[in-house]
Amino acid sequence: MSAAAFLRSSRILIVAGKGGVGKTTVGATLGVASARSGLDTLLIELEGHSTLGRPFGIDELPYEDTDLIEAGEGRLRGRRITPDEALVDYLSGNGLDRISGRLARTGTIDVVATAAPGIRDLLTLGKIRQIEENENVDLIVVDAPAAGHAVTFLRSAAGLSEAGADGPVKDQADLVSEMLADDTRCQVVLVTLAEETPISEVIETAYSLEDDVGIALGPIVVNSLVPAMPGLEAELNDLGNSRSKINRARRAAAKYRIARRQSQADEVKRLDVELPLPRIDLPMLFRAGLDEASISELTDVMLEQLDALGSTPGQVAE
Repeated sequence: MSAAAFLRSSRILIVAGKGGVGKTTVGATLGVASARSGLDTLLIELEGHSTLGRPFGIDELPYEDTDLIEAGEGRLRGRRITPDEALVDYLSGNGLDRISGRLARTGTIDVVATAAPGIRDLLTLGKIRQIEENENVDLIVVDAPAAGHAVTFLRSAAGLSEAGADGPVKDQADLVSEMLADDTRCQVVLVTLAEETPISEVIETAYSLEDDVGIALGPIVVNSLVPAMPGLEAELNDLGNSRSKINRARRAAAKYRIARRQSQADEVKRLDVELPLPRIDLPMLFRAGLDEASISELTDVMLEQLDALGSTPGQVAE
């Protein structure tokens, strides 16, 4: 499967993972990869969960679409979605323009959210569905909440559909549930680090998403893998038992890097056994912060590995 074929296999990619594993970085990388593949791509960050615009020089993405990059025939735009603004859009689109702004300004959404848990998430997902259905965009990449909330976020539509009587909330919940269950429209890309706790959590999240939401799972992205250093073991041997301060420091650094790579390899092996899905490995970049150049470097790796994938999105094996 080529990178372009994978990126065209679904209209929405929801990027999720434990906080701190780099899912926002992966979301930005997928967005750039999509644009480079000739797709009109939209990056979406959610309220209070993302810094998706920062690699492109934007501290906080606005609610309206904002151009980020152009790449040949493709382009990348970004925007933020909040429940309040999604509610205003929904009411305005249903002939209630005069009250929509007042409801948002007075915090009515918070009252509704207390009375109907999950409504904030449903409003957000409903807006994403509206964009997917009605706007001219090839791929939407969503930076989802951290893994624990991601399951609740994606489960909200099914919960409200099951609990609600007939009406606009149930209608919206049913439409969102249909979107999430269709792997040609939506799938989840899970992100992890090659460490014990993140690996365990991503495995648990994958099975929860399959069992509770029924959403298709794309490749697992293992982020921040320490790159190999050819000849490092030989250099360590050459250092011998030298007592010089600089050689002791070099020896300690070499031992740490070798041990770190082995530990990561062990965790990746466990991931492959317990979660048999296609995998993408992204290297650790030894620099402070991530700018557009860093995302571009990761995109090169992402595209190369997507080209090598031999499996389409699917379900976790029993």
